[in-house]
Amino acid sequence: MDRRGHGTVTRSTVYRVLVRNGLVEPRSRRRRRQDYKWWERPVAMQLWQLDVTASAFLADGREVKIVTGIGDHSRYCVIATAVMRATARPVCEAFVEAMKAYEVPEEVLSDNGTVFTGRFIKPRPAEVLFERICRENGITQRLTRQASPTTTGKIERLHQSLQNELLNDHGPFQSIEALQAALDAWRQEYNTDRPHQSLGMAFPASRFRSAASVLELQAPASLAPGSPAQADSGLPASSPTPAAEARPQIAVEADRLVPPSGNLWIGGQQIWLGPALAGRTITIWADETVLHVMLDGTRLKTLPSRLGVIELARLAADGARPARPPPIQAGTGTAVAVERMVNGTGLVALAGRQLSVGYELAGQRVTLRMDGTQMTVISHDGELLRTLPCPVPPGQRHLLRGARRAASTPLPLTGSVVVQRRVSQRGSIMVATQRIHVGMIHARKIVTVAVADHSFEVTIDGEVVAVIPRTTRSEVHRYKAYATRQARSPGGT
Repeated sequence: MDRRGHGTVTRSTVYRVLVRNGLVEPRSRRRRRQDYKWWERPVAMQLWQLDVTASAFLADGREVKIVTGIGDHSRYCVIATAVMRATARPVCEAFVEAMKAYEVPEEVLSDNGTVFTGRFIKPRPAEVLFERICRENGITQRLTRQASPTTTGKIERLHQSLQNELLNDHGPFQSIEALQAALDAWRQEYNTDRPHQSLGMAFPASRFRSAASVLELQAPASLAPGSPAQADSGLPASSPTPAAEARPQIAVEADRLVPPSGNLWIGGQQIWLGPALAGRTITIWADETVLHVMLDGTRLKTLPSRLGVIELARLAADGARPARPPPIQAGTGTAVAVERMVNGTGLVALAGRQLSVGYELAGQRVTLRMDGTQMTVISHDGELLRTLPCPVPPGQRHLLRGARRAASTPLPLTGSVVVQRRVSQRGSIMVATQRIHVGMIHARKIVTVAVADHSFEVTIDGEVVAVIPRTTRSEVHRYKAYATRQARSPGGT
């Protein structure tokens, strides 16, 4: 047709002409079921699919997000947690609680939401909290392609069941607690009493085999947690069985060389150490519950162990030696110390929260020593900077990143704290809630004040002009003199 002078004809035009004349069969615009590739992990706890859905409402009209998770092999619903906002922290808290209940999965699959990955954060990618949890626990994180919801089709189907069987019939809810109670009841029925066509009409609980779920399935109803029979037995809800207490714990130590990638495997468990340690020899202390990574006698990190009796026995047969006492234990009363970097606002990250240690320490590395109910902040020189209430329970301190046995009690802080102030128009400054008059002749000047336990030493232009007795016990919260902004002239200059 082009040679005959009719112009260029597109492929779509040719296709429509052929369809109109019945010469070809029209192609369906939607993909057929047989066009999709069906896949499934072969064993339980190998892959969890995670997502967030938003279809629940409270009586006051607020929308509630629901964090969901499902086992790829078993269809066992491991997470169904209601949160007011699906930000990083509540989503990660739901994920961590599920791992505490059902152990750590080998892989997780999610979409590309910013709570799951920071690869698309602008102006440059960054590691988000969820990615850090996966890295520190040796979990392989997998992401779907963009605009490809069929990759996480199992959890999308879970959302449909949740919507049809619970949310459409029982909302709105009076409170988020009422919604969570309904989710827990629905999840229990979904896992144990609802047959699944994809499983050959079996229950998800019949294919889910974590340690926690096995105990849950084998425990008789009369001794279920919270039941009257269990209360009469005198056993706490989390107490182990006598058989579990009698079985001896196996612990081994093994030396390994860190590969160039910084990603080390031992007994089937992945340990991320980073390329900076490539070529270094580390020592791994492991039993069935915890795994310590040590370098030159210093503990680098502690991870939940995914090694069972068989894996530990194989390591022992492969040259691992019997373990010495662990580098740190829970509930021994030993003081624990960790090192942290203070950010620009005077905060440090500890146990998933931000703790203020003082603006004057911004950019410094400090040691946090936890002993009893107190936590002391220690400088790099070993001097005691301040004492705070310890926010971490004693039984969880040994699990902190970089935790180690603390050294002896630190030395008290020597010297004074130096701050700056701008003198007001009336010739005064305010330090630690105490007003100090330095004279109107110094108005608008920047002065330096050395704050000691019992006095303030005021220095102006390099000369000490006054030493004032200190009458307050208030803490210093501001260390810099903030100059007033100059008003812009009407001309914009």
